[in-house]
Amino acid sequence: MGVRVLSSEQVGDVAEVFRLLGEPNRLRIVLACLEADRTVGEIGEALGLSQSLTSHHLRLLRTARILRAVRAGRNVAYAIDDDHVRDVVGAMVAHFTEPHEHARQPDEERER
Repeated sequence: MGVRVLSSEQVGDVAEVFRLLGEPNRLRIVLACLEADRTVGEIGEALGLSQSLTSHHLRLLRTARILRAVRAGRNVAYAIDDDHVRDVVGAMVAHFTEPHEHARQPDEERER
């Protein structure tokens, strides 16, 4: 897959998504929603966050199209917006949880 040429606005949008995910509580919320759709109460309880803080983070994540609201009877649950988000977050988790052997850089070779 080739990388598309993005407009300045699109680059800004993508950067904003990564900035939002750079906040640990928001990333934890997204990770919790990877497993299953979750209500505000479930997310807050699982992560030890107040309902108002959880709602604030969810609002930002919905606006950025990272999560979406899903009706679950009388409740609203939150789910990963689409497979693109699931794939990116899943790939980053795999990157940092799988063992990696990093190739030595040429500078490191010379130092020996």
